[in-house]
Amino acid sequence: MKTVILCGGTGYRLKEETEFKPKPMVNIGGKPILWHIMKIYSHYGYNDFIIALGYKGDYIKEYFLNQRNLIHNFTLHTKSGYSKIYEKDGKSDDFKITFVDTGEDTLPGERILRVKDYIPPEDKDFMVTYGDGVSNININDLIKFHKKQKTIGTVTGVHPRSKYGLIQMNDKNIAKSLVEKPVLKERTSGGFMVFKKDFFNYLRAGEFEHPALRRLVDKKQLSIFTHDGFWHSMDTYVDVSDLNKMWMDNPEWKVWLD
Repeated sequence: MKTVILCGGTGYRLKEETEFKPKPMVNIGGKPILWHIMKIYSHYGYNDFIIALGYKGDYIKEYFLNQRNLIHNFTLHTKSGYSKIYEKDGKSDDFKITFVDTGEDTLPGERILRVKDYIPPEDKDFMVTYGDGVSNININDLIKFHKKQKTIGTVTGVHPRSKYGLIQMNDKNIAKSLVEKPVLKERTSGGFMVFKKDFFNYLRAGEFEHPALRRLVDKKQLSIFTHDGFWHSMDTYVDVSDLNKMWMDNPEWKVWLD
C-alpha cells in the first residue's frame, strides 16, 4: 500500500526556515521531519511513498538523491563519475519514493487528486498524511480498523496540545493551577489517513481536503480512528524547539529501532 505525504505547502509561520527550504525539510534532531514521518511508516513495513511536491520541491528531491553520500563516507572518481559508498553501519533507509510535482500553489485536496495515476490499479487502498506531524501511532492497527469499518475513508483523531498555558481558578478568582500547554480533551484530525480509491471521486480541483472529507461525512463514509498516544504537529518555531528537545530527551514518536 502506498503512502502519500503532502509536502507542497509554503509554511508561512516558519518563514525564516522555509524561505530557503520547504517545511517538511525543517530539521528535528538533525534530520528533516519528513524523514521522521517516513521512518514511522517504514517501521510497520510501509515504505512505498508518493511525495506530493510543491513549494521548493527540488530541495526534497536533492536531499533523497544525495542522502547516501551525505550520511556515509565515499570515494568519487570525478572523471568517470564512479563512486563507492562506505556505509558506516551497514544500513541505509529502505524507502521507495515516487516524487510528483503537484504544483506550487495547489491546495491539498487537489494535490491528492494529482497523484491518482501513481497508485497501482491493484491497490484497493492508499494512505495519506501531512509532512509536518509525528506520532507513535500503530499503523497496522490503523489499517486493520479501516478495513473493519469498510468506509471509504478513515482519519486519525488525536488530542491537540494547547498553544497556551491554561489557568484554573476558584469562585473567588484565585488561581488553583497553571498548566503549561496541556493536551486538550477535544480531538482534531492528526493526519495518518487511509482511503479507498473511491475517495478520488469526492475530491475537487482548487479545494482543500476538508470539503471532500465533509462529503464523506454526509454519506456516512468517514470513520475516526482514535489515538490517545503521542502526537505533535510542527507549525511554529516553538514547535520546532519543543520537538528538538523531545528528540534529545524522550522522542515518543521514535517507534523504529535503528
